[in-house]
Amino acid sequence: MHMSDALVSPTAAAVAGTASLLLLGTALRKLRPASGMHAAPEANERIVPLMGVTGAFVFAAQMINFAVPGTGSSGHIVGGILLSAILGPWAALLTLSSVLVLQCLLFADGGLLALGCNIFNMAVLSCLAAYPLVYRPIAGRSTSPGRIFAASLAASVAGLELGALAVTAETVASGITALPFGRFLLFMLPIHLAIGIGEGIATGTVLCAVQRYRPELLAGRRNEKQTGKTLAAIALAALVVGGSFSWIASSRPDGLEWSIERTAADPEIEAQPDGAHRTAAALQQRTAALPDYDTSAAGLVGCGVILLAAWGGTRLLRTRRRQA
Repeated sequence: MHMSDALVSPTAAAVAGTASLLLLGTALRKLRPASGMHAAPEANERIVPLMGVTGAFVFAAQMINFAVPGTGSSGHIVGGILLSAILGPWAALLTLSSVLVLQCLLFADGGLLALGCNIFNMAVLSCLAAYPLVYRPIAGRSTSPGRIFAASLAASVAGLELGALAVTAETVASGITALPFGRFLLFMLPIHLAIGIGEGIATGTVLCAVQRYRPELLAGRRNEKQTGKTLAAIALAALVVGGSFSWIASSRPDGLEWSIERTAADPEIEAQPDGAHRTAAALQQRTAALPDYDTSAAGLVGCGVILLAAWGGTRLLRTRRRQA
């Protein structure tokens, strides 16, 4: 569902980018340690490593495109519901947004001008809409695998459908393509329903396993004394998935590309020749060291960058706490 710059006008990009930045700023404030006698600044030291290893896992999992039977399309998980159930919605928003920024800058996956749209469509709508409005009411505080799985399935579908609707609206509102709203939506919603079901099954399976073997990792029930062994196990799983299973990913077009192919007379949509699109393309060309994941080590590189950033963030927080 990563939008390219060719679908987005500078105005639409500015609106979505502003909304995403404001919400990311709110997320940072909510994760900032409280002040006063009962402040616990060390709490952030513990969640940052968890954000890093789960972010690396989601990055790796996103590289595995699974075929959608009978359509000629493929999909991949977004990961917002999985991250929200473990980290809480605001930390999940920061984590998933970091993954999307890395994908955009290092791998040219999604346009730089469209980055605000992609953060809003995939991170904001899944973490701040589908999770609190769908997942939490269904799952509640229950430890029942059935309720967790049902909540994961329903919330994943809701998140994908909201994202598909937002992509369609942003594309049509941009007015730089000839994609009619009704016909575009007619393809976007059903294909992302199927992809959402696939993500829901994967998310539910992982969360049920976490509930059974490591329930202290779940948001609201987290034991602050997480062991390094648990974090190392998640990091290792991310590296294994990113370094091996991504090789068997489907080569079929994703849901957005598939929908464009069936809606547009010419599916090869070119970016507009204006200054904003040219500038964004030039900047992305400079930052994209591994465009289109053109090496078998791309998964390991991406996971490594996220884990390194989490390690650096933890060290920075510890340094600030000692100086306080």
